[in-house]
Amino acid sequence: MMPKTPPPVITIDGPGGSGKGTVSRILAKKLGWHFLDSGSLYRLVGLAAQRHAIALDNEPALETLAAHLDVQFDTDEELQIRVVLEGEEVTDALRSEECGNDASRVAALPAVRFALLDRQRAFLEPPGLVADGRDMGTVVFPDAQLKVFLTASAEERAARRHKQLKDKGLDVNLGNLLKEIAERDVRDSTRSFAPMRAADDAIVVDTTGIGIDAVVQRLMDLWRGVSS
Repeated sequence: MMPKTPPPVITIDGPGGSGKGTVSRILAKKLGWHFLDSGSLYRLVGLAAQRHAIALDNEPALETLAAHLDVQFDTDEELQIRVVLEGEEVTDALRSEECGNDASRVAALPAVRFALLDRQRAFLEPPGLVADGRDMGTVVFPDAQLKVFLTASAEERAARRHKQLKDKGLDVNLGNLLKEIAERDVRDSTRSFAPMRAADDAIVVDTTGIGIDAVVQRLMDLWRGVSS
């Protein structure tokens, strides 16, 4: 019997604010594939740690927490994800800047990353998967058929996040956002295990000054080129 061919994977890595979450979701919807927002898993670990009073540098306790996360993901027709942690919906809480910064801290811990590896790979089911994160192409799905690294200037990424938060009615400071993004970039790209970087065979796409529709079209064209 011939070995079963695994479903195809497109990985989209990059720093926060590069547009990878929105682009990944739209691309998955267009292809009719599953979608993995890997960052939400690290945000969940950070949020659960705060709720259980676990220090964000307590690696053994965080490893146990990550391995036994009581979480459910519900996805609607638009691939918008509703997240329930320990019986409570936390979808909006996961999008806060504090949660993002906590996620970056726990994601720097090798034991936490190992604990979440199988959970991330379990998202790969037919007909295919679009995986959004920071090490999807380098660690989680190194054999992906298409690897993309989205980037944009720190200033543009801060401006995008500022608009997103203002649209939600939140009072945020653009300068503080820029500082937090720069610090998170350094933390994510210099961690000892699975640092954020473009895979050797990834295609780098700079989204500075480019709209979402144009970026999605670029990725659709790349996929057609790979899969034809």
